[in-house]
Amino acid sequence: MTKPSQILVFSDLDGTLLDHHTYSWAPANGVLARMRKQGIGLILATSKTASEVAPIRSDIGFSDWPAIVENGGGILEPQTSEKQSQTQYFAIRKLLRNLPNGFVGFGDMSAQHVAEITGLTLEAAARAKERAFSEPGVWTGTPEDLETFTQAAEIAGLELRHGGRFLSVSFGATKAEQMDLLIKRFKPKVTIALGDAPNDIEMLQKADFGVIVANNATPELPPMPGETTGRTTRTHLEGPEGWAVAVSDLLDKHAPIEETRTHG
Repeated sequence: MTKPSQILVFSDLDGTLLDHHTYSWAPANGVLARMRKQGIGLILATSKTASEVAPIRSDIGFSDWPAIVENGGGILEPQTSEKQSQTQYFAIRKLLRNLPNGFVGFGDMSAQHVAEITGLTLEAAARAKERAFSEPGVWTGTPEDLETFTQAAEIAGLELRHGGRFLSVSFGATKAEQMDLLIKRFKPKVTIALGDAPNDIEMLQKADFGVIVANNATPELPPMPGETTGRTTRTHLEGPEGWAVAVSDLLDKHAPIEETRTHG
């Protein structure tokens, strides 16, 4: 059973806790160890599938916490890696077939193709295709055609979100909505959220403290509420290096080591 936590950290993966190019979280290992020692919860909130997140969550040592998967489409509960129903995914794919051409989703690609455009291993790319709630992909048409596609998608009941790498299509669930449910479940005193892309903005704004992690491979996020007061900050370092500095600074302020009860 998940232990209570005074501080709850919600974190995007790609370009945030994971390096945009290598998918390594090594620079954050020291802070992750500190969080485990102090009993601080980490809830991964990502566009990745449950099949992708389960091994990552296990490797970083936070399998006893839930994770938000597929941009808020669902929750991967603690200590589980079970596949989730693909009913919503097949419904999304059916609607996409009736929209203007230009969007190429993971369901249109082989695992080899997904591996090539993401830099994932072939095994990891296969897990990325095991979707339940959303369809990420690339836009191959013009910006004007994308506007037409977006309007048609909205009429069909679909929502488009831009992540750090891909355009994602879903029925509209968000990371922030799932975050709200988990805050009500765990009742932390302080919440921290970290992300690097437009699909993270609502999550960053919902947290007590939001951190925009630098990612030079993607367009910079626009100015956000709270930046003038320090509630929202930006890192200078990219990916897990920036993540580690930001989380360490916030923990120093809100969970000093000498004042925090560790979990045995």
